[in-house]
Amino acid sequence: MNVYRLKNLTQEYAWGSPVYIPSLLGITNPEGKPKAEMWMGTHPKAPSTVVVEEQGEIPLADLIASDPPAFLGSRVAERFNGELPFLFKLLAAARALSIQAHPNLNQARAGFERENKQGIPLDAPDRSYRDPNHKPEVICALTSFWAMCGFRPLGEIVGNLAFLEDTALDKQYAELKKKPGAKALRRFFGSLLTLDHDTAAEIVDIAAKTAPAVNDEAGMWVSRLKEQRPGDIGAISPLLLNTYRLEPGQAIFLDAGELHSYLEGFAVELMANSDNVLRGGLTEKHVDADELLRILTFKTERVPVFEGRETASGLRVFQTQAEEFRLSRISVLPESPYREQGERNVEILIVTGGACSLRCGTGDGLELAGGESVFVPAAAGAYEITGAATVFRATVP
Repeated sequence: MNVYRLKNLTQEYAWGSPVYIPSLLGITNPEGKPKAEMWMGTHPKAPSTVVVEEQGEIPLADLIASDPPAFLGSRVAERFNGELPFLFKLLAAARALSIQAHPNLNQARAGFERENKQGIPLDAPDRSYRDPNHKPEVICALTSFWAMCGFRPLGEIVGNLAFLEDTALDKQYAELKKKPGAKALRRFFGSLLTLDHDTAAEIVDIAAKTAPAVNDEAGMWVSRLKEQRPGDIGAISPLLLNTYRLEPGQAIFLDAGELHSYLEGFAVELMANSDNVLRGGLTEKHVDADELLRILTFKTERVPVFEGRETASGLRVFQTQAEEFRLSRISVLPESPYREQGERNVEILIVTGGACSLRCGTGDGLELAGGESVFVPAAAGAYEITGAATVFRATVP
């Protein structure tokens, strides 16, 4: 069976970098458009396509639907109803993404059905649930990459927010300080989401002046987020959320209900095949405060940073609890090709550095440069990658 070169769409969200993705793809961007994400997969919002003999260019989903067991592997096809269960991305942030969280599977199914019954179009700006799936995700840095994820320990939050005394949030802050806990944190965060613009701008101004004295790293980001989103209460989020600076090869995994934002940098991201996002700040898009508060976990702990585990020569696996996907990094040198043998299921590969040749069976090798990606069906069998390259792989555990 053939290996298929993918043609992928790029999302031009306002926060995107005009540099990272074009540079990897070796293309120009003379207008400096924000190239935020490149999607690899079958999600209807930005589906990948492949070229098939006698058919021409067709959606990847149509190719898979023609023989799910052959393309996905029989176990994956049966388990996920003949559909590709993951979505693979390049993510390139020049500015902060919205503060957001994703629902669990039951919440996503219920929310999707509820909004369908309400007659809200799938592409409506006030729609929260665009599909019935959850969205656990793992992100691995390709450059230095800044992120926020999960609430800080409560004592740390209370200390960081001391500037709120004698402000419009004095009462809410006093309650959080008196009885710190998940319920008080939920009420306090809810009060932030309902502030009017002028009050929010006033709070952010005070935070930007005082935060560096409390926490230099968080203070830096409060100031930067204030510049990016004037008057947006989300700018004080670094005082509430853990901040991370990932170096290339480091990763974090985010499960349902984890409040987070990616702030700056270039990374690969792998997730369940969903686009459900509930936002809480740093955005001009729809914010459903009640629904966001309902799905958040309000856990106060750091998400572990991990670098994967080397399971074979040149192969590093980023193991997570997700059932829909597994991310790996393959490092290939001229003297050290990578060989994948034995039974496996569906894979998508993308070259993030260097160049290589992918050969299945006795056929000619498929030459791949930076930014190029391929769909490797389960039935394609064993393959070999030669050259000098870094390749990220998405598959199913």
